Amino acid sequence: MARPEKHILVCTHSRPKDDPKGCCADRGGKEAAETFARELGDRDLWGRFKLNTTSCLGVCEFGASVLVYPDNVMYKEVQADDVKTIIEEHLLGGNPVEALKVPADVW
Repeated sequence: MARPEKHILVCTHSRPKDDPKGCCADRGGKEAAETFARELGDRDLWGRFKLNTTSCLGVCEFGASVLVYPDNVMYKEVQADDVKTIIEEHLLGGNPVEALKVPADVW
């Protein structure tokens, strides 16, 4: 397998319902990961990009979180509807989606 251009890490970490930090699992992480998987498959992009689900990425208050390497871009509050935009603008177009980026003072 050739080295992928980018790695997409989607947090699907789960915490107890009463945890004050909340978690990406409750904020759409699983749905975002499933949508990335479907879109990558539909667009025949597997291999070019690598998708992994992860545990906590450390910015729980901004979940669901998505991290793109090697670009070092962290996205916040990602929902299934945002996945196409991230793929088209960032992964394929080379331009990170500014409106979805975690604030610079956090990441």
